[in-house]
Amino acid sequence: MVDWIEVILRSLFILIGLFIITKLLGKKQLSKLSYFEYIVGIIIGDIAGSLSMDVEVSLLHGVTSILIWTLMSVFLSYISMKNKKVRDFVEGKARVFIKDGKILEENLKKERFTTDELLEMLRKKSVFSANEVEFALLEADGELSVLLKRDYRAIKPAELWLHLPRDKEPKTLIMDGKIIKEVLTEEGHNEAWLKKILSDKHVQIDDVFLGQLHSDGKLTLDYYEDGMSEVE
Repeated sequence: MVDWIEVILRSLFILIGLFIITKLLGKKQLSKLSYFEYIVGIIIGDIAGSLSMDVEVSLLHGVTSILIWTLMSVFLSYISMKNKKVRDFVEGKARVFIKDGKILEENLKKERFTTDELLEMLRKKSVFSANEVEFALLEADGELSVLLKRDYRAIKPAELWLHLPRDKEPKTLIMDGKIIKEVLTEEGHNEAWLKKILSDKHVQIDDVFLGQLHSDGKLTLDYYEDGMSEVE
C-alpha cells in the first residue's frame, strides 16, 4: 500500500478509536482530570500520533498499548470510587488557603502557591480584597472555592423572609425553525396553541431560531433576523 494512503487510513482509524475511548471513559475525563488520567492522556496521545504517522510501527502493538492504558485508567477510576484513600492519592485532596478570615501561609507553601497567585484567583472570583473572605479552599482540580464574610455576601430572599416560587428550566418549544412536539405535549399544549401565538405576532415558525417557555408562563422568541420578543 502507498505510504500516504496508509497514513490517511491509520489516522482515520485512530481518530475513531480515540473518540470511542473518550465516550467510554465518560464526561468526567473532559471536565476533571486526575494526575493519573492526565498522564494517561499524554501517553495515549503520543502513541496515537506515532501510530498515525509512522507506517513502520505495528498497528496491532500500538492499539494493544492504547487499550492497556485505557483499561488501567478505567480500573483505577473504579478503585478510586470504592476507596477514599486511593481516591485522595490519585485525585489529590483539597487544601484550605483561608480560614476564619486568615491566610494560611503554610498551606500556600505546601501547594507551592504565592500570595500573588492566591490574590489572582480571588480576583477571578470577583473578590478584590482578601479581607472579605471567610473561607477559601483549593479544590483537587485546582479551582478555588470561596465563602465570603457575611457582611460581603449578597442578600438572599430567604434572609428577607420572602417565599418565591421555584424557577424551572425553560422548555424549548421551537428550535431552528421547527416545533419540538414532544416538549410541547409534555407542557400540556398543542401546535394549534403555539401557532395562534405566533400568528397574533405575525410571525412564521420558520422565522424563529429559538422559542422557549419559561416557568412564569412567558414565551421568548429569538428570531433569525437578530431580534427577540417576549409573549405573555
